[in-house]
Amino acid sequence: MRVISIKEPYASLIKDKKKFIETRSWKTNYRGKLYIHASLAKITKEIENNKELMKLIDSKMSYGYIICKCDLKDCIYMSKEYIENIKKYNYQEYICGHFEIGRYAWILENIEILDKPIKAKGKLGIWTY
Repeated sequence: MRVISIKEPYASLIKDKKKFIETRSWKTNYRGKLYIHASLAKITKEIENNKELMKLIDSKMSYGYIICKCDLKDCIYMSKEYIENIKKYNYQEYICGHFEIGRYAWILENIEILDKPIKAKGKLGIWTY
């Protein structure tokens, strides 16, 4: 299975279907099933102090587990117009990512929670479990 490690609370926000765009500094040509791994890195004070973002969290964070799967449908280069549209028409998505010109928006669809999370260490990039 193909997996991406994502820091909390962002991995849980995907699992809870509150985040459908994963923002990255790099693009990928991969399309298809992608499992979401909640990395072992602990939540930062900056994120913890972001009350708007923290209000969106419904479930316990799952550090070190593959928690859900989805379809990676597209990878979009972020232009000024793209970012402005996300901010204007989907503010919740906007506060759940790092939207900046030159970065990439990975479009996630068909998110499904795993019945049993899978313990894993995680890696950089898209990796195979």
